[in-house]
Amino acid sequence: MRIKYTISIVFFLALVIIEKENNIISRVSNKLTLRQTPCTPLEPIASSRDLLKHNGSYAALSELDPSFTLEKRHQENHTQHQPVGSGGRKHILLLSTTRSGSSFMGEFFNQQSDNMFYLYEPLWHVEKMLTLASGGVNSTAANWAYPEVVRQLFLCDFSLLESFIEPAPVAHVTADLFRRSSSSSLCEESVCSPLVKGVFEHHSCKNRRCGPLNLTKASESCLQKEHRAIKLVRVRQLQTLRLLAEEPGLDIRFIQLVRDPRAVLASRMVAFADRYKNWKQWAVEGDVPIDDVEVSKLKGNCNNLRMSAELGLKQPMWLRRRYMLVRYEDIARFPLQKAVEMYNFAGIPFTSQVKAWILSNTQDSKETSGIYSTQKKSSEQVEKWRFNIPFKIVQVVQKVCGSTLKLFGYKFVSSEEMLTDKSQSLIEDKVFNVK
Repeated sequence: MRIKYTISIVFFLALVIIEKENNIISRVSNKLTLRQTPCTPLEPIASSRDLLKHNGSYAALSELDPSFTLEKRHQENHTQHQPVGSGGRKHILLLSTTRSGSSFMGEFFNQQSDNMFYLYEPLWHVEKMLTLASGGVNSTAANWAYPEVVRQLFLCDFSLLESFIEPAPVAHVTADLFRRSSSSSLCEESVCSPLVKGVFEHHSCKNRRCGPLNLTKASESCLQKEHRAIKLVRVRQLQTLRLLAEEPGLDIRFIQLVRDPRAVLASRMVAFADRYKNWKQWAVEGDVPIDDVEVSKLKGNCNNLRMSAELGLKQPMWLRRRYMLVRYEDIARFPLQKAVEMYNFAGIPFTSQVKAWILSNTQDSKETSGIYSTQKKSSEQVEKWRFNIPFKIVQVVQKVCGSTLKLFGYKFVSSEEMLTDKSQSLIEDKVFNVK
């Protein structure tokens, strides 16, 4: 399944991953004259999967052929930009970070299965391949690849995403799409293929037995749905999505979910124990070295979160009436109210189907309240972290993420006693106005 822009992203990845060699650039450029139709296999040229396996330095982005970028397309079509709210179809981008409650918020849209096509973390595949290629995600490459993948998915085209799935799909069929089961749209009867003997479905559907995912069928289902929503936790800066926001006809609404950074760290120390060994050791043994690389990462994450929110709240022209900031704590305490607010913001009718899911999934269930569960007594999850993290760790977070805490209305704690005092809420009543 390919469309005319598929090869362009391959061209981009070739330039940013492979050394600048004129013969390679010339060969790939010649292929760019081809135009593919959806679901038509590409000719046997180097795919992004093959290109990323080569070792090489990142070339300057100025070397890219601008005629195949989001920026160029925007420059050519900006006069045709559909005004906000003028069309019926809505595209919703749910932005957050890991362990911030994004899966819970995503279900508010995932449950609207009758007219909503919902995707859960499709950029996981892109990040994985970029990481394998260079030992870490290069922000320059990611900032160009992520918006293009999202753009095509909003258009119901899976061809570019296919090139990042490992192992490669065969005839547009894969058993390895990340967390397929978290998308009701990918588990509907029309998308559910027969079971294949000997093929293990890594992320099989929960409510019905389905074989490997046929991405052509997924595309067809997507095209039949009135609205589309995608949840992402891998976009570091809202600014990098500007050209995507200005893409003619998409009418994207951005909903950014934030959570108290102290709570996020406490949750990650449990969910990602191997990656947070240093923090767990510091929590038990002694003081946290403020100049440690892990502390620097925490500071960088907080800064990215704050800068994205500050940008969104300023409502620049490209985000005017397109951006909404929501705190996890407010969603957990007032799920129905916040769900209605998000649907109103997106311009989509709130249905009884979503309401019923919220009412039945914000109450505690011993069978389903695991680390990754979205079914819990949500109001009790809000400040549970305060009893699972030492005061000395909290102090470090407050020091490096202070401005982020203040922006989102989270109160500082000054002692161990205050940290564990249930009678003192650490959440200020705050309204994030959208101009």
